[in-house]
Amino acid sequence: MNTPAHAIVNLLILGKKRKPENNLPIVFGAILPDLPMVIFYGYEKLLRGIPENVIWSESYYNQSWQVFFDIFNSFPLILIGGLLAYYFRQTFLIAMFASMALHGLGDLPLHADDAHRHFFPLSNWRFESPVSYWDSRHYGHIFTPLEVLAVIVGCFVLWRRHTSMTARIIIAIVLTVYFGYGVYAVLVWG
Repeated sequence: MNTPAHAIVNLLILGKKRKPENNLPIVFGAILPDLPMVIFYGYEKLLRGIPENVIWSESYYNQSWQVFFDIFNSFPLILIGGLLAYYFRQTFLIAMFASMALHGLGDLPLHADDAHRHFFPLSNWRFESPVSYWDSRHYGHIFTPLEVLAVIVGCFVLWRRHTSMTARIIIAIVLTVYFGYGVYAVLVWG
C-alpha cells in the first residue's frame, strides 16, 4: 500500500475513540517503515539527480539501501522495540510499534519484485507476492483503485468515529498527502 493508505488502515484497525492519544503514534508507526524510502528517493532524485527509471531499476536494489529499508520493516526488530516499550510502559511507543508491525503485515501480500526482508537480520528471505499494490504486471491496475476506494471509505468512517479537532486534522492531513502523492505519481510515473 502507499504510505498514507497504511496510516488510514492502521487508524481504522488500531485507533480507538476512547484513546485518541494513540492516533499520533499510530500514524507515525504507519509511516515510519516507509520513511527510509522517502529519504532514499529524495537523495537519489534531488541530491544525485538520478533518472526515475534508474532509481527504481538499479538504485532501489543497491544492497546498502536494501538494508536501510529492511531495518525499518523487520518484524524481529519491531518486536524487540515493542517489548521494550511494553516493559518500560511507554504507551506512545507501544502504539507506534504495533502500527509498524501492522504496516509490515499489510506489505507482505502486496509487494512482488520489490519485497522487503521482513525477518532481517535473522533471514534474507523475501515473500514475493503474486500481487503488487502498484505494478500492473502483478494486478496493480486492480489493486490501486481498490486502495483509493478503501482510503476514501476509511476516511469517512474515521471522520465519523473521531469527533475531536486533533483527530480530524490528522485524518485531513493524511488524506491530503495521499491525494497529493497520487497526483505526483501520475505526473511522474504515468
